[in-house]
Amino acid sequence: MGPEDPNPPVVLVFAGLDPSGGAGLAADVQTLAALGCHPAPIATALTVQDTVGVQSFEPVPATLIIEQARTVLKDMPVAAIKTGMMGSTDAIAAVAGICRRYARVPLIVDPVFRSGRGDPLSREPLCDALRSQLFPRALLVTPNSEEARHLAPDADTLDACAQELLSLGAQYVLITGTHETTPEVLNRLYGNYRLLESYHWPRLAGVYHGSGCTLASACAAAIAHGADVFSAVAQAQSFTWNALKHGWSLGLGQCVPNRFFRNAPE
Repeated sequence: MGPEDPNPPVVLVFAGLDPSGGAGLAADVQTLAALGCHPAPIATALTVQDTVGVQSFEPVPATLIIEQARTVLKDMPVAAIKTGMMGSTDAIAAVAGICRRYARVPLIVDPVFRSGRGDPLSREPLCDALRSQLFPRALLVTPNSEEARHLAPDADTLDACAQELLSLGAQYVLITGTHETTPEVLNRLYGNYRLLESYHWPRLAGVYHGSGCTLASACAAAIAHGADVFSAVAQAQSFTWNALKHGWSLGLGQCVPNRFFRNAPE
């Protein structure tokens, strides 16, 4: 988006619908809107969940995912694509087909397998489909440390996990460390088969619903605005950390990030 174009950049988002508004499409929409983008949300699954955990979910048929996305893509210029919960291998194949057709649009992949409580978000293994169909087209993949180990089970370190994911074709991999036991949160950005940057963040006391969705969508927002990956990752981490710091305890479980913390009264 430049001075000649007053419209916000459009980000196409594939994810599950979380009725609590904490994670999934709701988190993506809030984050993208807060960062000056227009979100185009494509539902890949309907979930029954709250801030405590996921009770059940139902994947959206692949044909309906494709129809949703194609309709938007024919109507709007999409500046970035971000994926979250896929729910099924059919959904992954559908999204991969869309991404092949729009190969010039940057793809940010958040490989979601489980809820924050650990509830599974698919009835079938998704690793192979993600690795073979989405990662080769991704500009950036944003797993947390548990997801990275799940995606690269033979790797003995997080560095080795990142190298394996890069070998699949992803240009950059950001592994986040909120699930580790380090005093500070250590996030690592990899590219060109090496560690490019390490980021240290004060560890917050709460447990948050939708933090990974927020980070990946914030990366997508910055990239849609024209930022390079280094700048996008730095901006997204700052935004996410502050959204968590200013988060709310709205339910009986995890806190919900305040993605509009910048609008709070002084």
